[in-house]
Amino acid sequence: MVKHGCVIEGKSLVKCPKCSADVASPKKTWKMAGRPDKTGKRTQLEIGLFECSKCKNTFREVLGKSKI
Repeated sequence: MVKHGCVIEGKSLVKCPKCSADVASPKKTWKMAGRPDKTGKRTQLEIGLFECSKCKNTFREVLGKSKI
């Protein structure tokens, strides 16, 4: 699941929130466990840190979600 982006030829593109340029790959990725829901299950988020090549803006984007 990619928020604010699209998938082209197997690569996920994320749009820069400042200038709307497409950014192809993250500088860094990590996984984080969210708060438990009403049933006690947690959501594991995969987050990516991106840097726009056009305006040099650094931003985070959720790359994937799964229940653990």
